[in-house]
Amino acid sequence: MLQRSMSASKKPASLRRLVIVLGDQLNRDSALLKGLDAEQDLVFMAEVREEATHVCSHKARIALFLAAMRHFREDLRARGLPVHYLTLQSHAYPSLAAALSALLEERRPRQVIMQRAGDWRVQQSLADTVARAGLALQIVENSHFLITPDDFRAWLGDRKQPRMEHFYRFMRRRHGVLMDGGQPVGGKWNYDAENRRGFGKQGPGMLPTPPAFAADAITREVLRLVKREFPDHPGELAEFDWPVTTDAAEMALEDFIGQRLPPFGRYQDAMWTGQPFLYHSLLSSSFNLSLLHPSRAISMAANALANGAAPLAGVEGFIRQLLGWREYIRGIYWARMPAYADCNALEADAPLPEFFWSGETDMRCLRETLGQTLRYGYAHHIQRLMVTGLYCLLHGVRPQAVHEWYLAIYVDAVEWVELPNTLGMSQYADGGYLASKPYVASGAYINRMSNYCTGCRYDSSCATGDSACPFTTLYWDFLQRHEHRFSSHPRTALQWRNLGRKDTSELRAIRRQAEHIRVTTGG
Repeated sequence: MLQRSMSASKKPASLRRLVIVLGDQLNRDSALLKGLDAEQDLVFMAEVREEATHVCSHKARIALFLAAMRHFREDLRARGLPVHYLTLQSHAYPSLAAALSALLEERRPRQVIMQRAGDWRVQQSLADTVARAGLALQIVENSHFLITPDDFRAWLGDRKQPRMEHFYRFMRRRHGVLMDGGQPVGGKWNYDAENRRGFGKQGPGMLPTPPAFAADAITREVLRLVKREFPDHPGELAEFDWPVTTDAAEMALEDFIGQRLPPFGRYQDAMWTGQPFLYHSLLSSSFNLSLLHPSRAISMAANALANGAAPLAGVEGFIRQLLGWREYIRGIYWARMPAYADCNALEADAPLPEFFWSGETDMRCLRETLGQTLRYGYAHHIQRLMVTGLYCLLHGVRPQAVHEWYLAIYVDAVEWVELPNTLGMSQYADGGYLASKPYVASGAYINRMSNYCTGCRYDSSCATGDSACPFTTLYWDFLQRHEHRFSSHPRTALQWRNLGRKDTSELRAIRRQAEHIRVTTGG
């Protein structure tokens, strides 16, 4: 039942304005929060069980959202802003829509306003709820993005196969980032070729330690709540150490620019046992919760280049992730939803292997990546794309099952970024709309970019036999199963030509071994 601070006999006054703030919209400088009157206006925030359970969210993901929301609530109250905040324990509403519906009925605001949600499901649910109440919902764009969905659609135009590289150049010109007049600084738009190094046998050596964020009373209470209320959810909380306020996110950004940006580019694709963070920024959750504005990070990275504190290749690689890929992914999401969520161009239908929830597998690369994921709720982009994602693609897992796992398991997962990354880039479920080719490779790629294969019981060079690497077996099986689709593709033809060099008996043996892998892993 809705919590009231007044006697039951006194009817609450109707509102001029109700401002809805979602858990990923924790922008201290939001225009929606300016000019609010405590006597006439109200900010609505709610913790609801549905947002933790519509996918079986990692405990750390739940804790991050709730801790950040509660800190934001306290910040609003300290500024004298009127907040109606429902904690998980204070109500029995099953969903955000149900909680909102009750408040609309009670307070009858003349205006309901919100920023565009990060999840199509949530946006539609809230819009329907407001409409059923006989009210109009005003949706404003989130200023923590650098292009609006409408402007992205204008760029998209009639492109049948949009490409991120073209969009990225458009955004560089539009925002004047790393530009020298009309040309890119350094003469090239893209320094990918310089940003794909492995560590070699010597490993990464001494690494800078990321900053730590000690849990305060609010966060400690949230951690206790999550342990109590969601005991059967995946993941651990012992290592929870994520920024939950803007001040902490700013500290994390400054640390990355000063300590890890200089070598970041060279080793952004590398992986190493027992080193989950390496030189990565660990800022994605802060960006995705709107604790940190991407333009500030872009400006600080560009200044590091100008001051000679970081090399061009690394700075460009970091900025491309923010100004290019992040904005491109969100644009695709809003341009293509809701149909995009059902894409399955490769007709994959296997279930997700159970070991994705436990980490219990004898494949060392997956055991390392999944163990790290369950411990921290984090894995960097190559671990996601070329270990967990690659295995699912080669295995033939239904892409919607992969999407639900990624959305559940990573602390930075919000659907606008996670769904197109998974269905489009990782699983090629959209048939090449977002990314021009499937990202498929054998175990040799993982061997080259990590030390995961060292000491593994499988041999990354073998496709058949007792020591055959499942990645390598499934890679060659994938090429066979999809030969008709990709053998003439300009960016993949070489891989399929290599398939043609294998004789019939070897191909049969690979198919048999691939089927055995699927059967024994529940797929």
